[in-house]
Amino acid sequence: MTFDTSRGAAERPRAGTQSVDRAIAILRCFEHAPSLTPTQVAHRLGLTVSTAHRLMRALHGTGLLGRDPATDGYHLGVTAAVLGRLALERLGTTVMQPVLEELRDTTGESVTLGVRSGDEVAVLVQLPSVHPLRYDQQPGARNPIHVCSMGKTLMAFGDPAIAAPEPYTRYTDTTITRRAALDAELARVRERGYAVSDQERVIGVRAIAAPVRDRSGHTFAAVALQVPTVRFGDDRLTELAAAVTSAAARLSDTAGAPD
Repeated sequence: MTFDTSRGAAERPRAGTQSVDRAIAILRCFEHAPSLTPTQVAHRLGLTVSTAHRLMRALHGTGLLGRDPATDGYHLGVTAAVLGRLALERLGTTVMQPVLEELRDTTGESVTLGVRSGDEVAVLVQLPSVHPLRYDQQPGARNPIHVCSMGKTLMAFGDPAIAAPEPYTRYTDTTITRRAALDAELARVRERGYAVSDQERVIGVRAIAAPVRDRSGHTFAAVALQVPTVRFGDDRLTELAAAVTSAAARLSDTAGAPD
């Protein structure tokens, strides 16, 4: 018996990858909803209900999804929680916590730690401001990479590529939507060591972020302050920039991703 080792055979999709991709897509649906039925997931992903039900049942069997028999609603399971906690600990968020809390207490503003996920920034840790008027982003929230200070930081000191075509999605009048303008902004970020988002996603909110590096010098996360514009005028830029860059340097020394 002979086997076809031609280029065409090599380029055929590997068996099982479609099911894996669909299972991952199903899990990611729960980033935006605490509970979903197979019918709801099928509608969101363009699957048949039977396919969604089969895959969700398999994920339930591994503990990645839990299920409420009364409603047939699924939710993230114990295994997902354990893996998430282990991932956070491996990134060093436990030892980072005191530095993040000090940054929050010193500035009085909301502190966020995020990492890149494709064309988005995923929030890992969020500490709310001490002020009643504040901007909160819960862990698990995602932001388009081109509009947030953490995204600019991660691109400026890491991979600047964006898969999305131009023009990038506009959210406010100050959103950067073209590659040339974004490249110029990233050059400024590298020059000063921090990034600023000036109401580019949400009117009334400014943010400032700096890079967190691992032991090899690779930027693997960003730490940011999110501040209502009523408390973040140009007169406060120097103060907040010094605070966030100092915290980022300490985070890099204290934690850093494992080699």
